[in-house]
Amino acid sequence: MATSINFKIQDHKLTLVEVEGGHTVQNQYDSFDIHVGQSVAFLVTLDRDVKDYYIVASSRFVKPVLNAISILHYDGSTTKAVGQLPHAPAGQYPWSMRQAMALRWNLTANGARPNPQGSFRYGRIHTRRTIVLANSKEVIDGRRRYAINKVSYVDPSTPLKLADWLNITGVFNLNTIQDVPPPSAAVLGVAVFGCQLHDFTEIIFQNAENTLQSYHLDGHAFWPVAYALTSSLL
Repeated sequence: MATSINFKIQDHKLTLVEVEGGHTVQNQYDSFDIHVGQSVAFLVTLDRDVKDYYIVASSRFVKPVLNAISILHYDGSTTKAVGQLPHAPAGQYPWSMRQAMALRWNLTANGARPNPQGSFRYGRIHTRRTIVLANSKEVIDGRRRYAINKVSYVDPSTPLKLADWLNITGVFNLNTIQDVPPPSAAVLGVAVFGCQLHDFTEIIFQNAENTLQSYHLDGHAFWPVAYALTSSLL
């Protein structure tokens, strides 16, 4: 999948119960935006008239809009799904951002979580480092590339974890990428940030492009604290 999608079931509410493996406050939605790399789970109550209903996944933020269609078939139904396909909501980015900002972790639900509720006071922890990650569309050596902080990532011949574990030199350099986007031209490189164990780091994702940018953060605990539309870039 290369684009975000909007998911809906005709005439049914979607009760969100999980996002990325974490239990959420169980809000209900008429439709839900799912972004690239994201996983979500819903509960759907089948309490409507006994007939068939459209299930639709529509592409978001691209033209033309593409629809993938399936059918929810009630047991005993003899009535085909009728009417127009459910449309994704208008508003594009603002609507999608407002929906994302409304998601909340359900700390009363059973299941694994990093720490007991209240064991850390995150607002009192000193931020030791701030990293600003700015994505950009570049041309390097005559080819279209995409970069973060002016570095377009290339895979090294030696796996990074192996090079780190065995102290193999020349595979990556911690000075290749900077904590803030530089004014220099974009380059190819093996972008690796060096971080200290137990540091509490603020990461700001900055998108100056006119398209939606998705990030997948793997292996650590991340807490989104703010979204903003701004013309003032760092």
